[in-house]
Amino acid sequence: MSVKQVAILGSTGSIGVNTLDVIRAHPERFKVVALTAAKQIDRLAEQCIEFRPNIAVVADADGAAKLNRLLQEKKIVTQVLYGPQALVSAVTESGCDTVMAAIVGAAGLVPALAAAQAGKRVLLANKEALVMSGNLFMQAMKVGGGELLPIDSEHNAIFQCLPDRFTKNPSVHLGVEELWLTASGGPFRDKSIGDLAGITPEQACAHPNWVMGRKISVDSATMMNKGLEVIEAFWLFGLPLEKIKVLIHPQSVVHSMVRYRDGSVLAQMGQPDMRTPIAYGLAWPERIDAGVAPLNLTQLTGLSFTEPNFTQFPCLSLAFAAAKAGGTAPSVLNAANEVAVAAFLDEGLAYLSIPNVVEHCLNALPPVAADSLETILEIDALARQAANQFIRSIQK
Repeated sequence: MSVKQVAILGSTGSIGVNTLDVIRAHPERFKVVALTAAKQIDRLAEQCIEFRPNIAVVADADGAAKLNRLLQEKKIVTQVLYGPQALVSAVTESGCDTVMAAIVGAAGLVPALAAAQAGKRVLLANKEALVMSGNLFMQAMKVGGGELLPIDSEHNAIFQCLPDRFTKNPSVHLGVEELWLTASGGPFRDKSIGDLAGITPEQACAHPNWVMGRKISVDSATMMNKGLEVIEAFWLFGLPLEKIKVLIHPQSVVHSMVRYRDGSVLAQMGQPDMRTPIAYGLAWPERIDAGVAPLNLTQLTGLSFTEPNFTQFPCLSLAFAAAKAGGTAPSVLNAANEVAVAAFLDEGLAYLSIPNVVEHCLNALPPVAADSLETILEIDALARQAANQFIRSIQK
């Protein structure tokens, strides 16, 4: 059994930490060769001291100097790099064959594309690679000849429920009729939109089932997260948009389902623990112990499913509209949402203003063809500028 050489982009976030937890339990299978983080230098230093990667990457020169100092004190020989281009170096120069792409936001797009082009096994936990540049990314995977395994629990569940021949050739549908993405509904699923006016960041980040970062927790509360996942599923699995559905499933036990033409519905079930899809992606096609407690079906009081209320969750409606519009519309959606969520978390933007910012930007920047990385990044920048200007105008 050959040892997989793993690069983790975003190693200090929740996905990165869980990935290292799985790797820690299987040292005979996996070796960490690159770790990257933006600002959490102390945590990254601890990871480097334990796993001794060839390369470590941080956001800026100050962070690199601090990391170098911490590693030299422990006599750890790891090359420390910084800046956006260094994220690509972590993929191309570390000797990795497997890349966990887990950087949150648009910052993760370029290194994920580099991993695809280089023919790596890409474990995709970064939504933006497909939301912003789905066509480019899937083409890069095809040209690079690597393997793409989705790590989001929903897409990983769908991947597990599809026939093996489908995963090797997504254009062959083999009787697949619909994909059903499940959503917990977040902390506000039982509230009307009128009850949400005074919601605080602390309330929005208190997810009932999953432990996640602040930004993705807010996206779960608004259900923008599910909208982005619909766009991802469209690119990953090659089905028409109208065959991709969302169901509210508060228990987060069924992670997603596939409905077949003959009436069969296959579901993947498990604890709400990201180590399950991470372990599946790392070891595929084998299955290894993920360190997750077994699901006890006898202790489940009941599983419920309802259709989402688009009036209650306008961000989900906007995401479907952007997906239908195509081109650069999903990039605008994503960029405007990132800016709006950051303003809600840190600058006092009202919770109910998040969809208003996104809608304004979608109207202000009509979609064009997303046919180059330059175009996508330019539109991303324009959408952020438009979002910031709109936020300033409504906060005066």
